[in-house]
Amino acid sequence: MKQRCGTSFGALHSLVPACSIPAGLEEFFRTLRGVIQHEIAPRAVENDRIGRYPQASILALKVCGLMRAPLPVSLGGFGFSQALSQEVFLELGMADPSVAQIYKVHDDAVRELLSVAPAAFCQRLAQRICSDGAIIGMAIAEDGRRAVDFGHVVSRPEGGGHLIDGRKIYATGAVGADLLLVSSYDVVAGAVRLDLLPAGTKGVRFLEDWDRLGQRATDSGTVMLEHVLTQPEWSVLTGKSLPQVHAPLRYQNGFSMILVGIGLAALDAGIRFVREHSRPWASAGVEVAADDLLVRRLFGEIGADLAAACASVRAAAKLLDTFEQGGMTRAEVAVPVYAARSSACRAALRAGSDLMSVLGARVTDAAWGFDRYWRDARTVSLHDPVEWKHEEIGRNLLTGWEPEPGLYQ
Repeated sequence: MKQRCGTSFGALHSLVPACSIPAGLEEFFRTLRGVIQHEIAPRAVENDRIGRYPQASILALKVCGLMRAPLPVSLGGFGFSQALSQEVFLELGMADPSVAQIYKVHDDAVRELLSVAPAAFCQRLAQRICSDGAIIGMAIAEDGRRAVDFGHVVSRPEGGGHLIDGRKIYATGAVGADLLLVSSYDVVAGAVRLDLLPAGTKGVRFLEDWDRLGQRATDSGTVMLEHVLTQPEWSVLTGKSLPQVHAPLRYQNGFSMILVGIGLAALDAGIRFVREHSRPWASAGVEVAADDLLVRRLFGEIGADLAAACASVRAAAKLLDTFEQGGMTRAEVAVPVYAARSSACRAALRAGSDLMSVLGARVTDAAWGFDRYWRDARTVSLHDPVEWKHEEIGRNLLTGWEPEPGLYQ
């Protein structure tokens, strides 16, 4: 038996179909939604203004047990499917997309590590998450001439561990992480190494230089690694393991979920603003802005775009689980993920910008924080650029090309 449940915003229930919560998780989701409504959403505008790691918001998620979600039940977790985790990204994205991205890194990292690490490592990781609510941050991307450049951050054997030196960028969640996931090129093994660095590890330095247009509270700045000594029990040599070939698709679709969440939040905020604050334009000949046919038409168009995008992204999320269970080929997942990315980007960007055209000039007051929807959507949309998703869809349609596993493909 499954409980039917929808988004956190009442006005959108008729537009966005409900998701299904597996039996046994109903109470957890009631608690999580209470945290999202009362502790995450109210802090979003201030988190954006300050532009630093949202400690209080993340702590609230840790206390309610969300960090256990991607762990299998056998390791003490909730055993969320990929699709169910991505529903959490959606709801967090509606409340505070920076918090959603920080949690997304944790969820993705747990799944990736469990797929490549030995059993003892997985047990150790699960214990930290279940007993301490530990959250994983990321330090993977490097500042080469191309996004796919790798190997500037290197590791060399030192005693029982390895010494890591280098510089990481776009390190989402790193500043407040209990365990920092760092990739490096093992110059001896000739393979990529993944290491979890516990908070406070000597030689890890956060520059706190994140000052971007949107997603400001992700605090995804630069991490310096200066003779960092790893702990053998927290190391994984990925050259000995097969990485998940659908992981990049999961990453992409998770961002699409956050984009849809941003768009739905903008729509919900716009609905409340029209009802409570907008003045009707004189030419409309109506007493209240909600009766203006042009206002209704625009809200209807944007609502329809978001509903379609949400359905597309949700369908792609379910395909990830079907692929993991051996039910389809990777190409049959990839192209729908690319298509969902396209619709999510366009719908979210339009919701964050075009809605303002009918809300009135007073919506531009900083007190409303309405500009953050477009800023956040624009920033997320630049991750795995959507124009390359269009090229890849077109290549598949015209030539039969099947996307091969790659960092952004």
